Amino acid sequence: MTVISPKPARTPWPGSPSNSNLIFNYQLSITKMVWLEYFGVITGLLYLFLEIKQHKGMWVVGFLTSLVYVFVFLSAKIYADMGLQTYYVGISIYGFYQWTRKKHEIHTENDSLPSDRILYTHLSLPLFVGIIGTLAVVFAILWYLLHQFTDSPIPVGDAFTTSVGIVATWMLARRIIEHWIFWVIVNLVSVYLYYLRGLYPTMLLYFCYATLAIVGYYNWRKKGEEF
Repeated sequence: MTVISPKPARTPWPGSPSNSNLIFNYQLSITKMVWLEYFGVITGLLYLFLEIKQHKGMWVVGFLTSLVYVFVFLSAKIYADMGLQTYYVGISIYGFYQWTRKKHEIHTENDSLPSDRILYTHLSLPLFVGIIGTLAVVFAILWYLLHQFTDSPIPVGDAFTTSVGIVATWMLARRIIEHWIFWVIVNLVSVYLYYLRGLYPTMLLYFCYATLAIVGYYNWRKKGEEF
């Protein structure tokens, strides 16, 4: 009778990670991402406060917030919003330049205008039509890319918030007051999307965004001046 001895336990290769190490490293990365998300929430609220006040420092804070959320959304597999945050990083530089140049031009023409005056312009009908057309095209492209080439669990919502966010940020850089209305819509939709993905601090942030966007609109109307 042949006795088959049990196989000896497999010894891991030197330097190879054990299962416990892999689990520990995964938990550590999750913890870091949570803290990064909380940091983004704080800077995001500061950004919105500065936006309501029309302080150009908002673009610097927005740059930092967007950079943080590139990694947060990558981790949550919200790819279009991750791309949107990358877009925000670039347009923060453009917005800072636009606000600095435009306000300098206006104050050069009118020396009696206070330096902290809120300035805005309205959305014209031709521009509104162009924006709606652009939204439709960008949404369709993003939805197709997310649906066909990624594992995004929310391609429709992700594409919608991203396309509207792109347009709203451009409108903000041009000081178009109706950008606040766009933000109310996109932020309320984002609250639901981030709830689905378990990003609860970010969900709270975007609920604050939606509420303060209403405050921002009335603040610009009340204290601002059309140029």
